[in-house]
Amino acid sequence: MKDDTRRHPLRDAHTDRTAVQGVPDTAQTRAPEYRLAFTDQDFMCRDELRPVRLQLELLKPEMGLDAHGIESTIVLFGGARIPEPSKKDTARTETLAELSRFYDETREFARLMTLKSMGSGGTEDVIVTGGGPGVMEAGNRGALDAGGKSIGLNIVLPFEQAPNEYVTPELCFNFHYFAIRKMHFLMRAKAICVFPGGFGTMDELFEALTLIQTGRMQRVPFLLFGRSFWEKIINWDALADAGTISAEDLGLFRFVETAAEAMEAIENWQDSGTRDAIPGR
Repeated sequence: MKDDTRRHPLRDAHTDRTAVQGVPDTAQTRAPEYRLAFTDQDFMCRDELRPVRLQLELLKPEMGLDAHGIESTIVLFGGARIPEPSKKDTARTETLAELSRFYDETREFARLMTLKSMGSGGTEDVIVTGGGPGVMEAGNRGALDAGGKSIGLNIVLPFEQAPNEYVTPELCFNFHYFAIRKMHFLMRAKAICVFPGGFGTMDELFEALTLIQTGRMQRVPFLLFGRSFWEKIINWDALADAGTISAEDLGLFRFVETAAEAMEAIENWQDSGTRDAIPGR
């Protein structure tokens, strides 16, 4: 937060953070207990401070996106392991090599959507991905192809944790908590597009569908790229036949194959009902 946004006459935290660097070096000032609480990383990482960290992780990206005027987003979920077509020979399985076509479809969809966003000021329909490789990289890359900005919501993982080079730097955020990251994905979502992926993609897919199904989120265009992949992985009709979901729930999403088809589906999406939004948005 900039200093000129303060609305009080009290000494600000930045000043004290700098001031303590010049205190005399004594046994007392070297003690961990003497550190300012908000600059003490060991203190901030204690288990008892988890509620504070959750709040900070919700607040920091929210403030960042607000500062850049981001009003709505187009969410792209998809696998980190799907290669660029030119590199499909390095894919670990034949299926991944075949799925590489979705890298290009993601990239083209993001390019087309970003052109649309820029035409209306660049604050609506902004592409957001997980900021990693594979489908996520393709989404941020497509936005950059169009000359626009895109968001990356990265997360610290043992592997695949570095953000891809195509995310707009000032819109690249890093997370510790999966739950807060997923909330940020959906808080501004105007459409959700899901490409083939693994456990992480499935987690994101089903959480979003559950929020919509239960009325915890407004209904938005919800597209699954690659019918053959999704129908092989998930027996949607079996869920409806078993009664564990309603037959009407199968209408919450649609299958598409190409970027052009997805753009048309979003443009002509007919909402079959009104749901309440996530509280707070």
